[in-house]
Amino acid sequence: MNASGRFVVPTPVNEPLRDYAPGSPERASLESTIAAVRSAGPIDAPMHIGGRDVTTGTTFTVTAPHDHGLSLATVHAAGRDDVTAAIDAAGEAARDWAATPLADRAAVFLRAADMLSGPWRDRLNAATILGQSKSVYQAEIDAAAELIDFLRFNCAFAEQIHAEQPISSTGIWNRTDHRPLEGFVLALTPFNFTAIAGNLPAAPAIMGCTVVWKPSEKQAYAAQVTMDLFRAAGLPDGVINLVHGDGAMVSEVCMSHRDFGGLHFTGSTTVFKQLWQRTGANIDTYRSYPRIVAETGGKDFVIAHPSADPLAVAVGLGRGAFEYQGQKCSAASRAYIPASLWPAVRDPLATMAEEITVGDVGADLSTFFGAVIDKVAHDRLTQAIAGATDAGAKVLVGGGADASEGWFVDPTVLVTEDPTSDTMVRELFGPVLTVYVYDDARWEETLDLVDSSSPYALTGAVFATDRSAVDDALGRLRHAAGNFYINDKPTGAVVGQQPFGGARASGTNDKAGSPLNLLRWVSPRSIKETFVPPTDWRYPHQG
Repeated sequence: MNASGRFVVPTPVNEPLRDYAPGSPERASLESTIAAVRSAGPIDAPMHIGGRDVTTGTTFTVTAPHDHGLSLATVHAAGRDDVTAAIDAAGEAARDWAATPLADRAAVFLRAADMLSGPWRDRLNAATILGQSKSVYQAEIDAAAELIDFLRFNCAFAEQIHAEQPISSTGIWNRTDHRPLEGFVLALTPFNFTAIAGNLPAAPAIMGCTVVWKPSEKQAYAAQVTMDLFRAAGLPDGVINLVHGDGAMVSEVCMSHRDFGGLHFTGSTTVFKQLWQRTGANIDTYRSYPRIVAETGGKDFVIAHPSADPLAVAVGLGRGAFEYQGQKCSAASRAYIPASLWPAVRDPLATMAEEITVGDVGADLSTFFGAVIDKVAHDRLTQAIAGATDAGAKVLVGGGADASEGWFVDPTVLVTEDPTSDTMVRELFGPVLTVYVYDDARWEETLDLVDSSSPYALTGAVFATDRSAVDDALGRLRHAAGNFYINDKPTGAVVGQQPFGGARASGTNDKAGSPLNLLRWVSPRSIKETFVPPTDWRYPHQG
């Protein structure tokens, strides 16, 4: 930077949400953008490696989950040589990017945030609505607001980290050099959140790292728009290198490389365990011990105390389980309701599930609920529902599915008498909520059951008006959820307000949306400078 001064990042505030009410200008603008995307036909989506758009002879198609006939993108998949080229490009860019002052690095991502807040908002929201079957509200809180928040808050958090400096005694100046990692970061990102897909490569880049980014094939369309946004904001070539295709192959090439410096991952627990094992198997290969950061699965709970407000419980369950078709790591999937409260929860919950509008989220922005992401998800969920009913669970509402036009699975509530049954313990990642009704007198035993019956520990919620019951839950469930909600649904963490992540089988709990995550992408160096060094080797005690 050819300027002097102690530059301060603008103080971030959470991005206001647009409501897209019928007849509003923002709704009309977004509808126009969606119509233009539909009429334009599929885009060509190359990889982006070292400033070059790279096409290959191997492609795959991104199709709208709610409309089998709507093709959105023809995506060019990487071969092993392309991945190696992306690693090389990251290496070539590393020295200059690491030497770029934080203010200049932040300026790129702050500009991207403002561009997304304005002229790019409709474009990325439309890509998310069509490519991932999100309702307009779910797209707005994800692709627009949350990604904007990640970019703005992370720049401020980076500045906060850089400002953390040690004390110095007389005649000495101590400093901490917050160096980026020595090596590239591999970002493997999921289909369900455009914001997470953008944040996983951007967070290490803000801290001075260079990145190879491999998004989910099912999110490749919105990922392409995000990469275009970063480029338009002035991101230098080679800082983030976008490759598409086979995640297993990409991770194998990257994690076998000497310069593999870190993994930023969101995805399944099974895949993450494989990646952790691969890191261990290759440990003698690496220049440095890699930083491994992951957010993985969840079997997120809601437990209600007899003192809870039943309508608040019902709304928390319905929203928590069925927003974005339950395809959130944090979605409510298992519920524990006291017998005395169940009738007052059951009826409004069933009514809500029955009234949810299901369909093409791009054709009618009033639609609440779209399709699940693909055939694999559709089949997994329909089989789980069938297996649960065969095992004795009762269907309170839903249970149906329709794959004729899109991958639709109805909002479904199951009621079981077995708290360890399959749908109470297995992550399903879809709109299936299983309820266990417990004896009011067994509150403490049920808390222990919540804690012990799932390997995950991502999110959870307690509903109660009795403060001692809240305190009981906070204590007994201290390690059962990394994000714990009191009288609220277990979803909807906001950057800067509720840093997100869980432990146990849910990940490394490095808290996206906070400085804790960014600290993982630096390797601090302590510097001591003595202004007048001693010239006599003797110490005073020697006489």
